[in-house]
Amino acid sequence: MSTTAGLPVAGAAEAATAVPPRKRPASKRQVKRGERPRSASVLIHTVLIIASFIAAFPIGWIAWISLGPDKTDFLHPGEIADKISFENYTTVLNDTSFLQWFVNSLIVALGTCLLGVFIAASSGYAVSRMRFPGHRQLMWTFLVTQMFPVAILMVPLYNILANLGLLDTYWALILVYCTTAIPYCAWLLKGYFDTIPAEIDEAGRIDGLTPFGTFYRLILPLARPGLAVAAFYTFLTAWAEVAYASVFMLSDDKYTLAIGLTTFISEHDTQWDLMAATSVLIAIPASLFFYLVQRHLVTGLTAGAAKS
Repeated sequence: MSTTAGLPVAGAAEAATAVPPRKRPASKRQVKRGERPRSASVLIHTVLIIASFIAAFPIGWIAWISLGPDKTDFLHPGEIADKISFENYTTVLNDTSFLQWFVNSLIVALGTCLLGVFIAASSGYAVSRMRFPGHRQLMWTFLVTQMFPVAILMVPLYNILANLGLLDTYWALILVYCTTAIPYCAWLLKGYFDTIPAEIDEAGRIDGLTPFGTFYRLILPLARPGLAVAAFYTFLTAWAEVAYASVFMLSDDKYTLAIGLTTFISEHDTQWDLMAATSVLIAIPASLFFYLVQRHLVTGLTAGAAKS
């Protein structure tokens, strides 16, 4: 018979009275330097998703309405899914002067782009590299010209173009759009040229290049991102403008796309379906142009903004 039976075991008593070890609270994950907290990341992504939806919704809405065969389908967009058709696009391409409007817009937009970028690049390079009387006044003039609304400039520009005999010509719109685009592009390119070392200019002149040769052969290739931004801005300025084009272009065969779009609106009727299809067709060339220059846009915009 065991003599320890019925006696408390010392280890068991201590184990029964021992306080269970307290679990340490899980420490929060330390945010490393430069790392964004998870809550901030979620908030930023939520805001970006909402902003992207707001930006893309009008485009998607217009594209969806353009697939409805009736001009009142925009009142019942849910019914378009049962009768999707490309009839509006064929009507615009075959039964309207869309191709003529397209050619006119292309001439004006490319003319504005080439002339505007050349003048803006020359002006920006001169202001960046040279110091001459009126240097600061020239830059301020570029800035002040951006502050006048279109309604104020319409009458004096009309009188100037009428006196020069340029009304109802492509040159009228090209010159007017250049007055809008060149000041902004000159500021932009001036900031970009500031980022290019002046030693490159000196090296070019030592090798026998003229100032224009240095500008054309050495500086312009290095300023390609800035030129891409300027080209994109000038192209868009001329591509979808309505106010100047509707006043300065008088003949039907000189209408641009923006004016042609207004022909679908009459006093008593509006052909929303054709307007939507035309809007989608107008956006395609601008999107292609953006695709061609998009890889230079970020570099060009940030470099110009840092120095300007």
